[in-house]
Amino acid sequence: MAVRSLWAGRLRVQRLLASTAARESKGWPLPFSTATQRTAGEDCRSEDPPDELGPSLTERALRVKAIKLEKEVQDLTLRYQRAVADCENIRRRTQRCVEDAKIFGIQSFCKDLVEVADILEKTTECISEESEPENQKLTLEKVFRGLLLLEAKLKSVFAKHGLEKLTPIGDKYDPHEHELICHVPAGVGVQPGTVALVRQDGYKLHGRTIRLARVEVAVESQRRL
Repeated sequence: MAVRSLWAGRLRVQRLLASTAARESKGWPLPFSTATQRTAGEDCRSEDPPDELGPSLTERALRVKAIKLEKEVQDLTLRYQRAVADCENIRRRTQRCVEDAKIFGIQSFCKDLVEVADILEKTTECISEESEPENQKLTLEKVFRGLLLLEAKLKSVFAKHGLEKLTPIGDKYDPHEHELICHVPAGVGVQPGTVALVRQDGYKLHGRTIRLARVEVAVESQRRL
């Protein structure tokens, strides 16, 4: 019984060896061989999606975003350059306007003063034409009328341009409007500390003092013991 089992096992081994030799001679892969396992593994890997698909999409999206940001930077740069150019043009125009205002700011005042100069010129011409002794009275009358007309015209020009003459007699002394020359004893009807006499008129332009009035201020006289 044992001999028969051994003989059967030997036959099976011989048949397996013969089958293996036949497969090798025809180039067929052996069952459960390394080549078969490698081929099977390669087939499995070929069915899986490639791992490079994810990174390529991400890279493409980043490139699109970079191009978009670059266009935005170019647009903002162009806008900035235009804004700088506009600001520079505005600055130049403003500076030109300021310079013109400095030069021609008194144009209207000078135009009115020209009329005063015309009156003064006509008055001097009248004096030079009538210089004979018998016409002196008539000449003086014309000069007087010309001076009155000149004074009225000057007052009109001053009032038009906001120039006001200071008349501080009797007013309290104010160092912002008056320049003290000296003190004088307070007379009858004159309060100490007030302006008693004006040596030179002062002027204000639109409420701002442009020339102080030179004045004498009354003070209380000291009694001798």
